[in-house]
Amino acid sequence: MSTTALVHATHPPLPPVLGTWNPFGHVFRFRDDPLALFLEGQAKGDVVRMRVGPMYINAVYSAEAVSHVLIERQGNYVKQTRGYKQLRKILGNGLLTAEGAEWKRNRRIAQPAFQHRRIAGFADIMERATLDLADRWARADGEIVDVAEAMNQLTLRIAGETLFSMDISGDSDEVGNALSDMLGGFLPTITNPLLAMFPTPSRTRMRRGHATLDHVVRDIIARRRLQDPDGKNTEDLLGMFMAARDEDGHGMSDEQLRDEVLTMLLAGHETTANALAWTFWHLANNPEAADKLREEVDGLSGPLLERYPKLAWTGQVLDESMRLTPPAWAESRMALEDDVIGGFHIPAGSFVFMPQYAIHRNPKYWADPERFDPTRFGPGPHLCPDGSPRPRQAFVPFGDGQRKCIGEHFAKMEARIVLSELARRFRVEALPGQTVGMEPTVTLRPRGGLPMRVVRRKPSLR
Repeated sequence: MSTTALVHATHPPLPPVLGTWNPFGHVFRFRDDPLALFLEGQAKGDVVRMRVGPMYINAVYSAEAVSHVLIERQGNYVKQTRGYKQLRKILGNGLLTAEGAEWKRNRRIAQPAFQHRRIAGFADIMERATLDLADRWARADGEIVDVAEAMNQLTLRIAGETLFSMDISGDSDEVGNALSDMLGGFLPTITNPLLAMFPTPSRTRMRRGHATLDHVVRDIIARRRLQDPDGKNTEDLLGMFMAARDEDGHGMSDEQLRDEVLTMLLAGHETTANALAWTFWHLANNPEAADKLREEVDGLSGPLLERYPKLAWTGQVLDESMRLTPPAWAESRMALEDDVIGGFHIPAGSFVFMPQYAIHRNPKYWADPERFDPTRFGPGPHLCPDGSPRPRQAFVPFGDGQRKCIGEHFAKMEARIVLSELARRFRVEALPGQTVGMEPTVTLRPRGGLPMRVVRRKPSLR
């Protein structure tokens, strides 16, 4: 028997290939417009191979495949991809990037800091920061503001106060620009590893941004060690991390703290800012949903922690926004061993991509998938177009399985508070003829910002 015949007798077939005339495969499309590339692949099947330069990647689009990779066979799929390797260079081995025993230890140490009762204690910080922004918007009534930039500054302030008990948004030019520099060259670098060998402008900005953030975070940790050598201050996340101990009584080193704080700064700021910016954009283009949101928030009164759980439509609006424009637009893993997904052979060492941007548009799970419709997440059974129950993994903005985002509850609470407080006070309107492009870096950003008009609805409720 020939070698080829033996391989086919031993393994299922490889996934079908998304064809291209380009001798470099899809490398330029992956760099320039990965969202369109993944959508095109989805039309070919649930598991599709794409050639990127000299290698093939596997894109999976079914909820069953996502569950297989992130839950049933999660031990076989590790974060040893180009993207995560690049993230390790800038974030270290925090919860987002660490693997194996190191990740399990750090997750156990960090988990108590993200208990619901602890996170609820940050609600006042989130509300106060939002109301300060509302005051600034009130003075800009009828003017055009960059909503994406405003959300970045707001979530940066919230991240700083909940992480360090410090308002680092006053240094937003330094910290915010450093984050943008650090993330801006991310996609070109992972699609063309040769860029890492040369001091290109994007590489130079990445290194400069990384050095700035590293200095800021290390300085904050050093000052906290001096101010609180016994680790008794647990009023913010940094204090909780410093006070936490593993089963052997050991805490986090300064290096581990630096990695976790940088990770939380990125995850707790960048993703929520983009989720909120996109939500304002969707609402501006869907007036019925926006009217219903304003009706909900206008009808609620009382203390914040009593109002927050009642924001049902607000939560549905945010979920639908994250379906269409997920801040985490793709997940990737590497297979340690040969496997089978959807009846196709996945060789050891190959990369598997789970593009949320495309999965959240899979017509198997979502009727009229490009339409903004928050009722998809309403009470009652959630069904596919064929009437079958919609699988949980058809909607994975925070991932799933053991590696699901530890800050999911934090992010959801923050987004609901910010959106509801601003919607009570303002209409945020798109500009005539406005279109907004998508910029997929580490997160999915509005390309070039998001200029919109803010119109005050009523006098400040403060």
